[in-house]
Order: sequence, then C-alpha cells, then structure tokens
Amino acid sequence: MRSDVIKSGPARAPARAMLRGAGLRTEDLARPLVAIVNTWTEVMPCNLHLRALAEHVKAGVRAAGGTPLEGNTIAVADGIAMGTPGMSGSLVSREVVADSIELFVQSHALDAVVALVGCDKTLPGAAMALARLDVPGLVLYGGSIAPGLHRGREVTIQDV
Repeated sequence: MRSDVIKSGPARAPARAMLRGAGLRTEDLARPLVAIVNTWTEVMPCNLHLRALAEHVKAGVRAAGGTPLEGNTIAVADGIAMGTPGMSGSLVSREVVADSIELFVQSHALDAVVALVGCDKTLPGAAMALARLDVPGLVLYGGSIAPGLHRGREVTIQDV
C-alpha cells in the first residue's frame, strides 16, 4: 500500500504514534488509508450537510475494508460574496480546494480519496485534485440545495 511509507517499520514509529493518538488501532493501520475530504461549511446550504454525508461515506469505506481519515477544505459562497470584495476570492478558491486536497492526500501518503463537494468552485477544485493525484479517487456531488423555511413556507434563492 502507498500508505506503508508512513506506517511501516521502526523508523515510522513516531508517525504510527501520531495516528494512534488520533484514535487509530493496529487493525486500522493494516488497511488502506482512505481520505474523506469534504467542503463542509456552515456558511452556505449547498455544503452544510456534507459533514453528515461524510459519516455515511466513512461507514462505507470501513465496510469495504478501508480506514477512512476525514479532512476538509474551504468553500466560498458566490451568492454571499457577490458584489463585495470577497468575490475576488471566488475563482482563486478553486485552486485552494485543489491544492489542499492534494496536500492532504500526498503529505500523508493516503491510498485513495473520496471528495464530497457542494457547489461553485468546489466540484472542479476536487476534480482537479484527483486528476493530479496518482491514487484511486471519487468526487461525489452532495446534491441540490435544500430549501429553507420562512414563516412556515419553503423558500429557495429563486423566491428571493
């Protein structure tokens, strides 16, 4: 496994100690280490549910014989940043998403990656990261934004 470089042999005892400190057991380290990367944030509804979705993906990775390791990256809401100086970060965020996923997976020699994304620049950013990484990977889109409630009525951005 690609991850053997961080978890095998006497020289890697400090790395194993860090992983054990994060809650991994000996049997967890014997399996492929799978990055579960998501763009969860409480700022926008298209990414708000991804932490909960990540738990289901992690359960699936465990059931398939892997050890999931979750991390997250940023997301910029164009709908919030539009018309403000914050919009200058929107397109740049795609690169930051790609770079941060790549850094997380490469730096920890993870064996595979599942990226959970919600909108705007996160989907292409995750796809760019997977294209650059030489590991099995999958980008999962979290789906359309669920409506909110206002005075007991479901509303979407189109209602505004």
